[in-house]
Amino acid sequence: MTGAGIRRTMAILVAVLAIVVAAAPAGSADPIGDLMNPSHDPAALLPTPTGDPFMFAPPGFENAPPGAVLKVRPVAAGPLLTPAASTQLLVRSNDSKGNPIPVATTVLVPLAPWPGGGPRPVVGYNTAIDSLGLDCVPSTTLQRGTEIELVPINMLLSRNYAVVVTDHQGPRQSYAGGRISGHAVLDALRAAVNAPWLGLSPASPIALSGYSGGAIAAGWGAELAPSYAPELNLVGAVMGGAPVDYAMLLGSMNGRNAASGVFLGATLGVAREYPELFGLLNDNGWRLGMMAKDWCLTALAPAGLVAPIPVEALSDVPNVVNSPVAREVMAATRMGGEAPRAPVFLYQGRQDIWIPTEGAQRLYNDWCARGASVQLAELVGEHLIVAVSGLPAAIGWMDDRLAGRPSAPGCSRFNG
Repeated sequence: MTGAGIRRTMAILVAVLAIVVAAAPAGSADPIGDLMNPSHDPAALLPTPTGDPFMFAPPGFENAPPGAVLKVRPVAAGPLLTPAASTQLLVRSNDSKGNPIPVATTVLVPLAPWPGGGPRPVVGYNTAIDSLGLDCVPSTTLQRGTEIELVPINMLLSRNYAVVVTDHQGPRQSYAGGRISGHAVLDALRAAVNAPWLGLSPASPIALSGYSGGAIAAGWGAELAPSYAPELNLVGAVMGGAPVDYAMLLGSMNGRNAASGVFLGATLGVAREYPELFGLLNDNGWRLGMMAKDWCLTALAPAGLVAPIPVEALSDVPNVVNSPVAREVMAATRMGGEAPRAPVFLYQGRQDIWIPTEGAQRLYNDWCARGASVQLAELVGEHLIVAVSGLPAAIGWMDDRLAGRPSAPGCSRFNG
């Protein structure tokens, strides 16, 4: 996009934001003034708090250990094709910098007894939340019947596995924050297998799974488990279409195509976890952040079609993506620095233009060099096609690990 195009697009977005602010419920004495002279307070770009009191941690929760259950409630989730008890837990976890946070998770346990030997297997299934607002998380979408990843969840429940679906972006909806998602998923699993009323066991074999934005949580969970939650019986992790290196995505998503809106959303989500990034924004960056702070993926994705704005347009810092702050944050959110102890199955579309296969190849090389056991399947298709075509192999691989069948040692790659 040319400089003139960026300016026209930003003018349109500012005009739209003026309408949005004017039509919104009164939350400011001067909403138009806030738009014209936006606050540079990072709190202004956090998601609007939920009205659900369950999501607020009780006083003193920070003194509980990670994985401690803070609150419990039964919920209706679905539609589920396998009869299952649905329970939500509020769990004590940590953000990317080790600060205590509450995280919600939904635990689905089939009503039928587990027929196999040993305790019931558990799958930490991570949806591609890919959103900025607190109405977009699975703890809400599962209750409303609007969760778009119900098909794989139902496939796992049909195998009589317990399924743990976590709001892995945390209470600030830190989309693409990475480390916070790994912490959230591992602490949710800690809570689930140590809650005797759920019928699970600390010895339950556990697999992690996720595609695209969900692969952020699955990958970071697998990578952090040996140091953060070594007591979990993690037997494998599956991840597909994984955005593992944001420096690479600058070349494939940033202002280039329909994925640019999602990339800007991820940039704001990461800034919520690393607020030093907010200092790089110009006024248009703050305006756009005000506009999008509660958007779900259904709004972020079309925004990229209408206005493929590069992140450089939201800062007055020259070559902002190579500034010291940006480089430090991209390094902190790059997967591959530690080796998973459990085996990993990676699958990736060879024609994926949004999340290029080079990212999966680089992660494969990084983990294998550190001694991990990784299988990389490069499949025919682009991002959305492989989300569907890769699912049977991914679940089949998990079936073997959860049944106690070992994976091939070492690392291997193949084309499918």
